[in-house]
Amino acid sequence: MHDHVPAHRRTTVRPSTGQGTAKGKFRMSIAVKSEIRSLEMRMLNANSQVFLHQLGTTLAAAYGGLSNPRCRQAISTLAANIEGELREKICPPATDGGVCVIRGLLIDEQSVGRTPPIWAAIDDTASLPLDLQMLLLASMIGEPFGWRGQQEGRLVNNVMPARGYESVQTGASSSILLSPHTEDSFHPHRSHVFLLGCVRNPDGVATTIASVRDVNLSAADHEILLRPTIPILPDLTYGDAEKWGAADPIPTLWERSDGLCLRYDPDYTPWADADPEYREAYLRLGSELERVTRRVVLEPGDVAIIDNDVVVHGRVPFTARFDGTDRWLKRVNVAMPDRPRPMAELTENGYGQQVDYLSLESK
Repeated sequence: MHDHVPAHRRTTVRPSTGQGTAKGKFRMSIAVKSEIRSLEMRMLNANSQVFLHQLGTTLAAAYGGLSNPRCRQAISTLAANIEGELREKICPPATDGGVCVIRGLLIDEQSVGRTPPIWAAIDDTASLPLDLQMLLLASMIGEPFGWRGQQEGRLVNNVMPARGYESVQTGASSSILLSPHTEDSFHPHRSHVFLLGCVRNPDGVATTIASVRDVNLSAADHEILLRPTIPILPDLTYGDAEKWGAADPIPTLWERSDGLCLRYDPDYTPWADADPEYREAYLRLGSELERVTRRVVLEPGDVAIIDNDVVVHGRVPFTARFDGTDRWLKRVNVAMPDRPRPMAELTENGYGQQVDYLSLESK
């Protein structure tokens, strides 16, 4: 994205069929059902908390930042050799709910500083020890990466409200519901899982989550949504749409060896251009995801691990103060090469968007 635009500006795709916009159909209240599965929680013991905090502080002092290749190599090496409780608890979600919350990172809010007014105003030096802890955790699961076109290619993204974007579909919004979606679903190299770490959340603003494995779809809808019928487009702030190349149709649902998965982002999907049968199935999927949605309130020191192939996520509305005390999350994308996706994705062009890995490799 352009440097002056907050990350994850979500631009509604306007269908040409007169059916209304995806935004209008999917911007709705979140219903929470009491019978939905309980959240998977993992508490770090005191030794693990102190160990991670000391590693983050020591690496920051020794290497100065992630621009230093030795810092990146140290993270990878340490993560590969960590054993014991951390190795047991820092892993992808164990249930079809697709989300687990690790509780216990030590957050020194005074050292980290006030919530920045926009991601570009982040104090990288103050944030570095916590960022390194997030990358250590992510490296225990897979390979952390950043998007070259997003937040200047940072491996750890910052999510906070920005003035002027209160009612825009973006991670920097506040006064509206952030629509449920899978992260960067337009791209074949989207994260397999991603981490959301809470720095500050004094108002208890909830992240919304819903697993496709909790929905009830008919066999007919299931088969319809497995067909590659419509594309998912990237945010227009990624650049000139004329340079993206063809927008190839992809399936909304797909099968992994352990169960059903999805690629879902109605704000970027011209689903109203599909045939009536597909549109109706797509809308029923949206209604089911709404029905099984849960609210997760992250507290400082919590890290949610979210399976991006199984879960859609969003955020409830809140009133931002823009006084340095607002909600502030850290996000890390993680690739897992041992989790294959449909072979057809190998031919997708990704609209020219490229990723950089912690190991400095790129695709």
